[in-house]
Amino acid sequence: MLLIVSVLIVIAVLMQPSKQQDALSALSGGAQDLFGKQKARGFEAFMQKVTIVLGVLFFAFALALAYVSSH
Repeated sequence: MLLIVSVLIVIAVLMQPSKQQDALSALSGGAQDLFGKQKARGFEAFMQKVTIVLGVLFFAFALALAYVSSH
């Protein structure tokens, strides 16, 4: 199950739209994005929620696996 969730996390992260416009933004530290933040909508918001849920599931399964393997 942990393997399936980890593969789904990778897929979800790769499906998220890029927020980086150009290489200059990466070099400047993204200062323009600090003041121009907008709330995610539509597909982007859905993918953010999916990624968060999968991350929580991954963490829970990893803790459960560690607990089971120690006992």
